[in-house]
Amino acid sequence: MTAELVRGQNHPLSQARLEIRISAGTPIVAVAALGDENGRIHGAEWVAHPGAPTQPGLEVPRQAAADHRLAVDLDAVPEAVHRVSVLLALPVGGTGPVRFGAVAAPFVAVTGLDGGEVASYTITGLEAESAVVALELYRRQGAWKVRAVGQGYAGGLAELLTDQQLSQAHQLAGSINDAVSQGLARSVQAPPPRTPDGDRSRQAAAPALGPDQGGTAPQPGPVPPVSPYGGQTPGGPGQPAPQQPSYPGSTPDPDAVTQPSAPTAGGPIDYSHPRRRNAAPPPPPPTAPPAAPGQPAQPVAGDATGWSMEERLYNQVWGMFEDLARTTAAYRSAVDFAESRMDKELEQVLSDPRSRIGGQGDAAREAARARHTQLVAQAREALDRDLAQLAAEADVVEPALPPAYARWDNPAWHGYRVPMEIPMALRLGDLHLPEADRIRIPMLVRLPLERGLWIDSGAAGSSDGSFTDSPTMSRLAMETAVAHAARLLAVYPAGEFTVHVIDPAGSGAQPLAPLVQTGVLAAPPVLGAAGMADVLGRLTQRVDLVQMAVRGGAADSLPPGFDTSQQLLIVNDFPHGFDDRAVNQLRYLADEGPAFGVHLMMVADREQSSGYGPLLDPLWRSLLRLTPVADDHLADPWVGHAWTYEPSLVPPGSQVLQRVLSQVATARTKYS
Repeated sequence: MTAELVRGQNHPLSQARLEIRISAGTPIVAVAALGDENGRIHGAEWVAHPGAPTQPGLEVPRQAAADHRLAVDLDAVPEAVHRVSVLLALPVGGTGPVRFGAVAAPFVAVTGLDGGEVASYTITGLEAESAVVALELYRRQGAWKVRAVGQGYAGGLAELLTDQQLSQAHQLAGSINDAVSQGLARSVQAPPPRTPDGDRSRQAAAPALGPDQGGTAPQPGPVPPVSPYGGQTPGGPGQPAPQQPSYPGSTPDPDAVTQPSAPTAGGPIDYSHPRRRNAAPPPPPPTAPPAAPGQPAQPVAGDATGWSMEERLYNQVWGMFEDLARTTAAYRSAVDFAESRMDKELEQVLSDPRSRIGGQGDAAREAARARHTQLVAQAREALDRDLAQLAAEADVVEPALPPAYARWDNPAWHGYRVPMEIPMALRLGDLHLPEADRIRIPMLVRLPLERGLWIDSGAAGSSDGSFTDSPTMSRLAMETAVAHAARLLAVYPAGEFTVHVIDPAGSGAQPLAPLVQTGVLAAPPVLGAAGMADVLGRLTQRVDLVQMAVRGGAADSLPPGFDTSQQLLIVNDFPHGFDDRAVNQLRYLADEGPAFGVHLMMVADREQSSGYGPLLDPLWRSLLRLTPVADDHLADPWVGHAWTYEPSLVPPGSQVLQRVLSQVATARTKYS
């Protein structure tokens, strides 16, 4: 199974001999650099590039291309090497794009020698950068891992290599650019992006020789087909022209049998099967008219890459998240710099006895504070400009979101219909930062859930300074769990998602009423130890059966009548009524359940379960903690911001939850 990495995420590597495949929408330069345990590149001999394509354990292409394959043998790299960085750059001095923001997001995949993908990474969020550290293979305690980096540099390879602590960065960047410029005529054109099944239509361009390379200048009129290897193609000039690729939804003539045609000089060679429909993803919808000079571009919902509007909106939301994280990090860094500079200047003033007192010292202090104020004002101006653009984009994107991504107050829920397919992701709430309190970024998680959820019912202070007592928090936590469970039921097709509830003391009866009254639960909420043991035993047995069937390659041999739908277990008021056996079963479901269709949603106060000691620590760590009130407990691994999370709750007095669950119950009856 391929690990689809996001920026900052890592994945273990079980093979030493690997291939790194790179695909972009334009010819790019691929470079691989060796680094020590601190990431430092000791010299030009530690870098494999088009001018020196081989280094110990590395081999890179000799020219710029839209598709690259890099060979890596981790066993062959020197012992002093602890990091292998894959660097991408746009060629300089040509007619192509000069920033990654103008091209499709580069795609990088780490594969074994058999072609099976180990990990992949789509480098999104690039704008003015012309060089980027795509990913790195690093050695940790004798084992190798891959990490998605995605760190871009507007200054190109020279700035990137300088940041990698290479002393001859500018000279090496110049030699790389010279080597690339000599091979630009041999660059191949971009292949279509990945199809959903991972296949690609390979297209290559025949080398176009100019007069200074021994060829002839192009002449008007038809040009006979020429083989890329120098001879005339077998088909000759009588071959039919190649057909245009078919996009999803188009209907080719099933009786038409076309033959692959030979290309003209400099044109693409189509290696795709004439009947195979593996074209590029459809382009984004038309964007808004160009803005007036000096004015920001008008945002458009779905203005991102993807095969469907749902995927485009998903990618756009995550692009907004990255933009907000990046612009806030830049603002905080600028403020920190201004403060450190003012402190340094004030320290210099105080260190000189002649300037401590009198008009000279006061003037120096005022000048330092004035520079601090000016720097902070400049940073705030840039932040406000970026936030205004993000706010405009959020205002456009939020109304266009489908129900799975939308808030409960979105009109999309009023036109809700039970879906026929599982969506890509689900909205669990909103994220925002103190510097941009108005902008709310939807918190989307991929489906099926990869980990369970823990709704924290412990008494705590919210982000607005208010304090919520334990009974109120317990009620709010259960209402949040019901809202999440209802959303999961609503976005899955009829009969493909089942919810069980364990409520030993019956304290969640009121919040659970929408689930109980509409009849969407598999059974009434379980009360008492006997019912709890029965539910946990059945779900544990289900995980065991599916696990054995999948690992034994006999997934089609499950018992007759086996429920193959995704299962969600809501546990309220934990650890009340749970013995050691039940706790171990919960830990097993939290660890093994998500991979085999059983998900856990705990509604609990961690402090109340402290009597179990460290036994429950692995359980809490395996769950994603959410709160029923706004709280800044979520941190991203990219820049380390503490994001404020707000749950997605039904507006007070709204009947949308009952209407949606009633439709789910009706569709389930018809399905049965």
